[in-house]
Amino acid sequence: MKPTIALFLYDPKCSVQSGNGVIHALQDYYNFKIFSINELEDTFFDDVDIVAVPGGFGDAGSFDRAFKHNKQRIKNFVRDGGKYLGICMGAYWAGKHYFDILNNVDAVQYITRPNTDTRRPHAKDIKIKWNNLDTTMFFYDGCALVGTGQYDRISTYANGDSMAIIQENIGLIGAHPEAEPFWYDGYTWMRGKYASKHDLLLDFVDQLNSV
Repeated sequence: MKPTIALFLYDPKCSVQSGNGVIHALQDYYNFKIFSINELEDTFFDDVDIVAVPGGFGDAGSFDRAFKHNKQRIKNFVRDGGKYLGICMGAYWAGKHYFDILNNVDAVQYITRPNTDTRRPHAKDIKIKWNNLDTTMFFYDGCALVGTGQYDRISTYANGDSMAIIQENIGLIGAHPEAEPFWYDGYTWMRGKYASKHDLLLDFVDQLNSV
């Protein structure tokens, strides 16, 4: 039986485009159930292996509205061993000002970090290392994962900051491996640069699910 991912969508705060990319990357190997801001029944996560929060546009106020009813349910799910997958905005929301589920690690704006290779948040095909291999990935004001906590580092930015990590049962990615061709085609400076990274996302989620 396929593992089940509960995917949070609250467009545009956690966007349908990002969520669809996650589904397209993983649907051959994972089942999905969708939830949003409405209060969930107590048994909703009983058949769930991973809670996934994709990318979008959000801040503290957005988080408070999005998880007014379900924040504690998700924290309890993770506390009890359930997996959390956060991509871009979802990775930010794992941090200390939001779900606060990380151990001595926080998600901070990459563009503000020392020696970053970009100071602008707009969309770009940013250089990264994924399992020590040089590649690029769609980036839109993503986070770096920094701190003194222990974790498995899967990917780094050009300045050496962690871009994707797995800390126990929490997997976070600052850029967008779920990106699809039309994401690139929407920007004149990125047309023709698309190369699917869905296989990297699948490998990452498989590793997270095996923890």
